[in-house]
Amino acid sequence: MHAFRPLLRKPLFNLFAATLAVAALFVPRSVNAEALLLIEADSGKVLQADNATIPWYPASVTKIMTAYVTLKAVKDGKITLDTLVTVSPTAASQSPSKMGFRPGTQLTVDNALKMMMVKSANDMAVVLAEGVGGSIDGFSVMMNDTAKRLGMTQTSYVNPNGLPADGQITSARDLGILARSFLRDLPEYEYFVHIPAIRFGKRVTGNFNKLIGRYPGADGFKTGFICASGYNLVASATRNGRRLIAVVLGANSGTARAVKAAQLLERGFSQDGLSWLRPSLGTVENLVPVDASPPNLREEMCGGHRKRPASDDDDALIATNGSSGGSGALTGGAAPVTFFTAGLQPPLMKASELMASAPAAAEPVVVYTGPTRTGAALVAAVAADTDQQATPKARGKKSRVAKKPDADAKTDAKTAAAKPADTKSDTKTAAKPAGTKHAAAKPDAAAKPAGDKPAASGDQAAKPAKPKAATKPKPAPNNS
Repeated sequence: MHAFRPLLRKPLFNLFAATLAVAALFVPRSVNAEALLLIEADSGKVLQADNATIPWYPASVTKIMTAYVTLKAVKDGKITLDTLVTVSPTAASQSPSKMGFRPGTQLTVDNALKMMMVKSANDMAVVLAEGVGGSIDGFSVMMNDTAKRLGMTQTSYVNPNGLPADGQITSARDLGILARSFLRDLPEYEYFVHIPAIRFGKRVTGNFNKLIGRYPGADGFKTGFICASGYNLVASATRNGRRLIAVVLGANSGTARAVKAAQLLERGFSQDGLSWLRPSLGTVENLVPVDASPPNLREEMCGGHRKRPASDDDDALIATNGSSGGSGALTGGAAPVTFFTAGLQPPLMKASELMASAPAAAEPVVVYTGPTRTGAALVAAVAADTDQQATPKARGKKSRVAKKPDADAKTDAKTAAAKPADTKSDTKTAAKPAGTKHAAAKPDAAAKPAGDKPAASGDQAAKPAKPKAATKPKPAPNNS
């Protein structure tokens, strides 16, 4: 050791030691099964990559590809945003989260996309898949062909919504490539990835991506969750004309994934003076894939130790994912990252405080069933959808006069009943969508959507309660 003391006084050695110390600040501590990626949207330059090429279950971030393939068909003139698509029995049988429309209900591609991207509606993903590709299998071929064309070498799809299925695999690297491709190839349609909320009838659903309306400049993309994958998020934000894309896979709560994504984005925007000390990681396309099986986080995410069922719409407090407590568990051991408020003015806020705050006020985008409408026709369509959501008034114990039940209540309770979320998804040939012969079908024939209450797993909401059987309802009208 004495022989090295002279070296300690040499500037070159001191610079090397300082470099190691600085690098340690930016290398996250080992986190149990988690992948992180931060890239520049324009150049594809990698700013941070941790486990970015380990295969992963995508869950509902799959819907970014579903939207890409659908909107590419729109751009190529094969369909339009006004094209009517039909809810098939296969679509109606998907597990929540979903809109819960009865088979035969029609709506536009535009409305189906908005419902899918904001509410993460699994039934709408299948409706689009069948409308564009003829069936789930046919659309999956289109998804895989697109992934290959974009250079997503670690990705394979078997369904359009990300519900558990063998062979539904991706990686943070490939999701970064997909997000870049979406922005590059479909700039005129990118508003679909940052809608703050939708209003269907009287129900308002906020975007599951907690960065939208909270993190300054947030403008994309999509969340995802199944028990096996943990909480996933592909996020983007723009500041001073520079756009960054962050990918978080395997976080242990909906809030945690948002905080981690916000921290990645903030570090990328900070442009600290020590960035020149970091080694170049090249571009996202040049990251070397890892040949391995995806980690299965089922027990960790959905085991009996959780105090409440996990779901994509998760407001659970941030946990430490098995690592030591404190802010370091979320920041990789570095000092906590703070953020300016929405106006980019003091006071500064911690990431967890920012995500816990209310989103900026924004008018929900109105969605509805049936063909494209404007003016008075749109008002009437929204009113009809609202009527379908109306629940019968509570009956008194001795009341002899009961209000007629909602015509769609009995059917909705059956079609909205979900398969277990972590069973293998049915990926066999699905029924082809109904034709558009009845495009003018009455909009008020749509069933009321399933509730938003979180359920056991998947991008889920709880099953709707069965209507009370105080009086025998009349047969529901045929909506086909």
